Amino acid sequence: MITVENVTKTFTLHNQGGAVIPVMEGASLTVAPGECVALVGASGSGKSTLMRMIYGNYLAASGVIAVGDVDVARAAPREILALRREVLGYVSQFLRVVPRVPTREVVAEPLLALGMARADALVRAEALLAQLNIPERLWELSPTTFSGGEQQRVNIARGFAHEYPALLLDEPTASLDAVNREVVLTLIERAKERGAAIVGIFHDVEARDRVCDRVIDVTGFTPARVA
Repeated sequence: MITVENVTKTFTLHNQGGAVIPVMEGASLTVAPGECVALVGASGSGKSTLMRMIYGNYLAASGVIAVGDVDVARAAPREILALRREVLGYVSQFLRVVPRVPTREVVAEPLLALGMARADALVRAEALLAQLNIPERLWELSPTTFSGGEQQRVNIARGFAHEYPALLLDEPTASLDAVNREVVLTLIERAKERGAAIVGIFHDVEARDRVCDRVIDVTGFTPARVA
């Protein structure tokens, strides 16, 4: 479902005379349907960079990044938008939403974008918010006013609203208490059961051991000259 083959990434420092910094080379991995793969490595080793390349936020310098039948490294913007809408979900550490949009609509938005009836999308959103212990009194408020942990749970609800065939998870259990951590791990397990291919960054070792099938150390993809 997700295939990364011999991917290279560089950054160009335009404010430093156009210096080109190699940050990743030879990155390769595969993730099958129903499998969860964890990316590990020291801070700065490229975990987030690789995730952002898979999602299409960063452009790879070379190589193949296939999600389903779409090569993200070469896809047109409209193809990447369609991929994100239908196939590839991303739960980041930070919630970025339009201010003043109610929380339940933030969560329902991926379903509305797919054409689901508004009433059905809101029911699904409300069920996830309840499951993640977001009080009902907050559902009509903007999540921009919420605590960090509440915002993270809203982000998780949004990421799991649609049953994406592929998911990227950036520290999904960070900042969560034991009760909500268990809810999130259960959501991940159920996503695997229905066949989702998942790539994640898990600094929570116990969570990683529970839900991940394999671990890939991205340090091996770091060019020796910048390691």
